[in-house]
Amino acid sequence: MADVPSNAPSHCPGTGSDNAGKASACQGCPNQAFCASGASKATDPAIQEIKDKMASVKHKILVLSGKGGVGKSTFSAHLAHGIASDDSKQVALLDADMCGPSIPKIMGVEGEQVHQSGSGWSPVYVEENLGIMSIGFLLSSLDDAVIWRGPKKNGLIKQFLRDVDWGEVDYLIVDTPPGTSDEHLSIVQYLSATQVDGAVIITTPQEVSLQDVRKEINFCRKVNLPIIGVVENMSGFVCPKCQHESQIFPPTTGGAMKMCKDLSIPFLGKVPLDPRIGKSCDEGKSFLTEIPGSSATVVYKDIIHRIQEHCATHQSDVEATA
Repeated sequence: MADVPSNAPSHCPGTGSDNAGKASACQGCPNQAFCASGASKATDPAIQEIKDKMASVKHKILVLSGKGGVGKSTFSAHLAHGIASDDSKQVALLDADMCGPSIPKIMGVEGEQVHQSGSGWSPVYVEENLGIMSIGFLLSSLDDAVIWRGPKKNGLIKQFLRDVDWGEVDYLIVDTPPGTSDEHLSIVQYLSATQVDGAVIITTPQEVSLQDVRKEINFCRKVNLPIIGVVENMSGFVCPKCQHESQIFPPTTGGAMKMCKDLSIPFLGKVPLDPRIGKSCDEGKSFLTEIPGSSATVVYKDIIHRIQEHCATHQSDVEATA
């Protein structure tokens, strides 16, 4: 699929989409007739370039959620921390949230600068085996707003995937913005030839979140993105002193577990609402190492183990069919 034209509307489906020139967003677009003719569906050379770049990345995991504010970036950060706790694993974390890049803050590298060499942009390293890339490193001020239309966001996503010198990486984790729009389509498009392991979908227990997550699941199915499983975040508050659990966000329709059962997708676990998780993120520290004995840490580690098991199985399946 070719790039979204620079003069396209904000919800352009992309020139290589089956809906190119036919979607409601195409009405009034100067490219509508050209896209509808099918002449635009040339293969984007960036897809092959990204495939070549990603040849050194064993596993690729997307962290998604249709809803904002469910703790997606927090989970992405702790997934990276958890895997990187094994010194033998090299981990990369890509912050693809262009308008709300919170990963630098959560990972404790806010204000760092990206350097460029002959081999591309160099990630910012939290540990020797944990590198990060984010638009947050490219802004002149922490308060700068990114006021971009879709095509410009898509162009930077392409650069992050093609031009960053990740090196030999065991796991690339991509933290995405909420929704099912431009950034998500671009990421799936550009990684389409690279054998993505799948998506981890984050939700909270209440129905208002689950409604949007069902849309995200539908998105994954439409673009043939495997679903590793769903994580229910903020699933009950556990008092740090007495360990009593209270339901702050009651699961009025059965929560994520019931949704997964109804939709026949894996349920990975419930992460309790622990205020110390937020405190660790504000301080740029890993909750898993700061509070190793908490019930949330135990759940995180179990979920991370399940994700790694899925990736190992996926790799075996790919090798068997190669």
